[in-house]
Amino acid sequence: MNQLPSNLAPTVATPEWLNKADNVWQLTAATLVGLQSVPGLIILYGGGVKKKWAVNSAFMVLYAFACVLVCWVGWGYRMSFGDKMLPFLGKPMMASDQAYLLEKGFSGSFPTATMVFFQFVFAAITLILIAGALLGRMNFFAWMLFVPLWLTFSYTLCAFSIWSPNGFLTKAGIIDYSGGYVIHLSSGVAGFTAAYWVGPRLTKDRERFPPNNIILMLAGAGLLWMGWTGFNGGDPYVASVDASLAVLNTHLCAATSLVMWLLLDLLFFGKPSVIGAVQGMITGLVCITPAAGVVQAWAAIIMGILSGSIPWFTMMVIHKKSVLLQKVDDTMAVLHTHAIAGSLGGILTGLFAEPKLNRLFYASPGKFVGLFYGFNMGQVRYGFRQLFLQLLGILFVVVLNIVSTSIICLLVQLIVPLRLSDEQLEIGDDAVHGEEAYSIWQKDDTQEVFVGSPILNAEVNKVARTGGQVEMA
Repeated sequence: MNQLPSNLAPTVATPEWLNKADNVWQLTAATLVGLQSVPGLIILYGGGVKKKWAVNSAFMVLYAFACVLVCWVGWGYRMSFGDKMLPFLGKPMMASDQAYLLEKGFSGSFPTATMVFFQFVFAAITLILIAGALLGRMNFFAWMLFVPLWLTFSYTLCAFSIWSPNGFLTKAGIIDYSGGYVIHLSSGVAGFTAAYWVGPRLTKDRERFPPNNIILMLAGAGLLWMGWTGFNGGDPYVASVDASLAVLNTHLCAATSLVMWLLLDLLFFGKPSVIGAVQGMITGLVCITPAAGVVQAWAAIIMGILSGSIPWFTMMVIHKKSVLLQKVDDTMAVLHTHAIAGSLGGILTGLFAEPKLNRLFYASPGKFVGLFYGFNMGQVRYGFRQLFLQLLGILFVVVLNIVSTSIICLLVQLIVPLRLSDEQLEIGDDAVHGEEAYSIWQKDDTQEVFVGSPILNAEVNKVARTGGQVEMA
């Protein structure tokens, strides 16, 4: 037997079961997903809200990212992917011991430590998406309590039920390739529910809430879009042909959805909206997520057309006519961009899931047949069964998140108010954090000094000394 090259030969640090390429890809994919949150959604939220809420909105993201990791290693990961305690929940145990973290992970080709990190960034972005519905008025102390409670009593239940091999919906055969249900439907429903309990922004903020920096918002959206390469491309847990297909389908659906949303804006409002294009991009990314590696590219285009039109209709038409939807102040419209787009993706997965591609992903023949393929193959029963499971999954996630999020909000409210006071809402970041996003003055003990272009310093300081004011464009 020929001896392996030294770079391929097993060592203590690289045991025989470790696939270096898969491990590298999984860590890269996890990092891409992490960049969607930090700095992606920090920038998107920070630029997409009124100036007075830029710091608070960005800080909600940063705190959630850090808090989730601590809770995830402490108990969240094993409640989501560990030993079964209930049909919908694992045993709460720590994932911090090297004997556990260095053993074979989920698929057996990389260590558990990689899997813990990969799944952490998914858990973190779910809480951060919920924050999108609450920007501009939630008490930061309430948010600090909400994050660990929701992760523990809502996210872990969804993740175990739908993704863990021991989950009851997993065993039934539901398809959620990369989180259309666990992440997007959950965050959309939970965000909308929490927004109901927290209450609305000030009336004038609801009526006029312009982005303080659309270019920054676009930069954050770009990180979100490109980061989705890891979001969907990492879920086969191997650097496989299915991962390649998932990446292509992801971007194809997002691009189609963006163009569709833009065309509808042009047709009905006469202007190409940048913010609308970002919404269309997001709905496309969300819609393809439960199906990314199990549908063909032509199906991804159809899904993009639908994800760029159906959520547009619910947001632009139904929302404006519904008393209930108008009552709840969903700042970033996560109900439409995540809950509705995620549900749409789950249903379309039940129609378009291709049996051969499902065998690549699940390695389980005889299951996972989309309804259209069921008709074509003479296996209509399996097709209807798949569609039923997709609908059942939607019902499970919706009910769980309405109930769990409501209970958590009511518990938090017993400790601290969920909503900031009207006085704090008038001022914004300076009242809550004592900091501002765009401050052009620094105060020392003797004078105010302008911080900015050296060319302007002399003139601005002259005006400041004489009691005048300078308005910056």
